[in-house]
Amino acid sequence: MTDRLFPDGAVLLFGGSGGLGGAIALEFARAGSAVALGYRGNREKAEAMAAEIAAVGVEASTVQADLTDRASVEAAIAATIERHGRVHSIVFAAGPLVPQVYMSQVTPEQWRAAFAIEADGFFNVVQAALPHFRAAGGGSFVHLGSAGDRLWPGKDGLSVVPKAANEALIRGIAREEGRFGIRANSVLVGVIAGGMFDKLDAIGHFDEAWKDATRKSLSIKRYGKPAEIGHAAVFLASEKAAYITGEQISVSGGFGV
Repeated sequence: MTDRLFPDGAVLLFGGSGGLGGAIALEFARAGSAVALGYRGNREKAEAMAAEIAAVGVEASTVQADLTDRASVEAAIAATIERHGRVHSIVFAAGPLVPQVYMSQVTPEQWRAAFAIEADGFFNVVQAALPHFRAAGGGSFVHLGSAGDRLWPGKDGLSVVPKAANEALIRGIAREEGRFGIRANSVLVGVIAGGMFDKLDAIGHFDEAWKDATRKSLSIKRYGKPAEIGHAAVFLASEKAAYITGEQISVSGGFGV
């Protein structure tokens, strides 16, 4: 008898064209799951990532979705079901590149833009996916949160606060939908050498003083690797975590411990 980590179908990963999302998708592929990559505008990057995943030996597809548009999200989920037969898990790795500013300096426009994708977008995904998960006899949500949920990182509030709202929704899903075999958990992401951190670093958001202070706050004295987020996401979505819901795994090198 062989242990299967996932039922038939695919994981649908929103934010699949990003550096971190792509790394997570590869880990699902290596664990034997078909993968659907959700993207908003970077079709070329998503299709290149799908080709890399297919080379691992699993089925891969791409699907366009505007997370701020409920109908677009519903259409993306429906298209993935049509292609793969079922969505067994959804990973929410989408998020805008937010300015690094103190909360006192956040403009109303920046606040609304951050919540539109992170919080409103996740809500749209959850509501669009729940009927399918219920009908299929279960499913798993894995949300990429922030290690800042446990220790406030200065100037990163536009990322931390919307994700914190999602943490409450994760607990609500776990409590209300567990009777339908639906689970929901979060991976709290620390400083990862890839994705958003690299983009912000490239445009000068992090000076040496910030980097020195960040390293001092880490128990493991290095930045994380994108694959390490993928390992946690695969675990939480898999049958090995079948009795885990409403929880957080912090993949942050002991940030602030």
